Amino acid sequence: MNSGTFQVGSTSMALQLSPAVCYLLRIADTCLIHAQRLCEWCGHGPVLEEDIALSNMALDLLGQSRGLLGHVATRLDPDGQEHIDEDRLAFLRDERQFFNLTMVEQPMRRGSAHAPAGDFADTVLRNFLLASWLKLLWQRCLASNDETLAAIAGKAVKEARYHQQHAGDWVVRLGDGTAESARRMQAALVRIWPFTAEMFVRDAIDADAEASGLGPARDSLQPDWRADVQRFFSAAKLSLPETGAFLSTGTQGRHSEHMGFILAEMQSLQRQHPGGRW
Repeated sequence: MNSGTFQVGSTSMALQLSPAVCYLLRIADTCLIHAQRLCEWCGHGPVLEEDIALSNMALDLLGQSRGLLGHVATRLDPDGQEHIDEDRLAFLRDERQFFNLTMVEQPMRRGSAHAPAGDFADTVLRNFLLASWLKLLWQRCLASNDETLAAIAGKAVKEARYHQQHAGDWVVRLGDGTAESARRMQAALVRIWPFTAEMFVRDAIDADAEASGLGPARDSLQPDWRADVQRFFSAAKLSLPETGAFLSTGTQGRHSEHMGFILAEMQSLQRQHPGGRW
């Protein structure tokens, strides 16, 4: 994962993926794929206001990803010789070169392509759990010794706070709502909870980021995240499932069966017309 041939479209380049670059890609890819999933609700929201809200949150996440991918491009190609930019990193990488949390790949809307099990409850919960995680991550990144990352975090933390509050309101409304809405929320929580373990795994990439002052290690976020989440879940009368032995591996480049379908849809235009401009 950290070195070797890094394929960006038709260009194969022997680039060093430093621990810092891998750390930044994990955040950027998580925001990008989550934005792609949220966009599936455009035109399908349960109410017009929520349809617009989900699309706007997707745009916030896309902006966060763009900032990080642009920053990664300057690290990978500081002289511009390989013409790497945010678009090539988003649209021309292969599946194994994405390092997002596996959680964000999972289906979230019933009836969408390859997502027969999705439900609005899945969207609400995932948006809430991830926004709570990102809020803490961005807060810690404000103190990063990487000025660009700290600047991105300064804007992103405000967006993450809003995303958390918006999704958290839905969690409480549905969890403490009707018997049917409570049943669906609890079922969605059971589906998504196993994927939360990956949010707090500590590995060499996290250790390097923490030691260098780039950003926090994932495991350091868990106590505050759990307390934050529990506060909303208590109001929603939702019970936290037991954490099992399952551990997803998207941040290592090993993804679920859903990732290929997401990329096929997201990257199709750029791969058919490389370098195309509107």
